[in-house]
Amino acid sequence: MKDYYAVLGVARNASESEIKKAYRKLARELHPDVAGPEGEERFKEVAAAYEVLGNADKRAQFDHGVDPRSSNGGASAGFGFEDIFETFFGSAMGGSSRRGPASRTQRGGDTLVEVEISLEEAVFGVRHDVTVDLAETCTTCGGTCCTPGTKPATCPQCNGNGVVQRVARSLLGQVMTTAPCPRCGGYGSIIESPCTDCSGQGRSRERRTVPIDIPSGVETGTRIRMSGSGDAGPGGGPRGDLYVEIREGAHKTFERRGDDLHCTIELPMTAAALGTVATVETFDGPQEIDIKPGTHAGATVTLKGLGVGKLQRSGRGNLHVHLDILTPDELTDEQSELLRKLAVLRGEEFAEARLAPIGGGVFARLKDAFLGRA
Repeated sequence: MKDYYAVLGVARNASESEIKKAYRKLARELHPDVAGPEGEERFKEVAAAYEVLGNADKRAQFDHGVDPRSSNGGASAGFGFEDIFETFFGSAMGGSSRRGPASRTQRGGDTLVEVEISLEEAVFGVRHDVTVDLAETCTTCGGTCCTPGTKPATCPQCNGNGVVQRVARSLLGQVMTTAPCPRCGGYGSIIESPCTDCSGQGRSRERRTVPIDIPSGVETGTRIRMSGSGDAGPGGGPRGDLYVEIREGAHKTFERRGDDLHCTIELPMTAAALGTVATVETFDGPQEIDIKPGTHAGATVTLKGLGVGKLQRSGRGNLHVHLDILTPDELTDEQSELLRKLAVLRGEEFAEARLAPIGGGVFARLKDAFLGRA
């Protein structure tokens, strides 16, 4: 049994597009009109290989050790020569994938613009004005591409059909093929008097300011689609879409992790030992937090609902306030004496360092705070 994969020069796990690409390349090289009569047999082998590998069912049979061509004595009724004709002639037998002339009216392209916002704007959302260069329908010709008062003329070469026919020689003899008209480009008409303001394009580029409502919860990489706000289409066609990609700036105090915010406040050692009420400046204004006596470094206080707005659902994340306890590095004689007296009262004047049990200590508390368990 002939190895059709080897004939086409592709791997056994080649994709459908890879098989088709290999076939077309070989078919062009081996066609008798190119390679001469000596390439005819090899051309037939390539066509037979593609007949099998280009059909999912036949390929499956071949992969299981059955040559589907041997069961019907050669080329099957299901083998279409359309691929061969398409390879060389575009479309054949008078047929065409496009019926009639092409339209000059097309949808405009999509446009991507980047917008940088602050963390606070990401928390609450913001209305932002974006300046962007867009293709706009020509106000002079209204997208017709013609000088006002004129219109496209029927192409004399294709008589308005947009395609022309020609006779080509193939293995099957003479074949009538169709191709886009070279005179009008397939439109079926010719613009003899193009609009001077848009150079016959039906549109021109202009700078526009587009207002955008950016919802809360967006982050770097979020894309907002504004349907119908992109480039105007050629020939007065509909507009494309405008995509706004968000870039979130860093904040000097708050760090964002998903929908939650994190910040750190510094407390004197005495305030942590005795307890106090601390005021934290948040995006929602000043908030008081209760510091309990004996608070350790790395402890976390969570303020519910003061984080970032959730993009696809209601509510907001939380604000996690991490506590950093400051130990004085410079003491007066009087302060040092007071601390010594405190150490004596607490029985710590000869205190020795000891290992903390698993699950305890400042590092465990820091881990719990990071994982949201504090």
